Amino acid sequence: MKKKWVFGIIAAVLLIGGVLRWGVWQPYLIPSPSMEPGMIPGDRILVNRLAYRWWAPNRGDIIVFAFPMDTKRTFIKRVIAVEGEKVELRDNKVFVNEKVIQEPYVKPGDYPPFGPEVVPEGKVFVLGDNRRQSEDSREWGLLPKNYLLGKAWLLYYPFQRFRFFGQ
Repeated sequence: MKKKWVFGIIAAVLLIGGVLRWGVWQPYLIPSPSMEPGMIPGDRILVNRLAYRWWAPNRGDIIVFAFPMDTKRTFIKRVIAVEGEKVELRDNKVFVNEKVIQEPYVKPGDYPPFGPEVVPEGKVFVLGDNRRQSEDSREWGLLPKNYLLGKAWLLYYPFQRFRFFGQ
């Protein structure tokens, strides 16, 4: 009798863990330097897969999405502008609605100008934090919101870099 009870608890924990793992939280490995200095290759994060089923993305969100040029690949970038906002890059600064946005997370360096462009309905403009080594909206265009897979929630490995992302 006790064995069945223990087995039932273990099975329930594994089932709930599996549902959470595949339905809500998904681990993701940072594969490239495009999000340095905040995230470096080899960092591991948890992504909330439900975030954009109920809420719209906001400027500053770190997102994981299906790469528009090959949807079998996933990328991670930061939302810079959302629907209806005008975005422009010039003088190594980002302007949204003609105001410079503060970006303390960006790796310093030169990057080419872009825009101005107004983000249409159903899309977002995304950039990597390491602008010199990032394939992003400047190259392949605005990201359709239906490509969003989730919002970065937690950097859990390596342990000394553990932190939650802005919520």
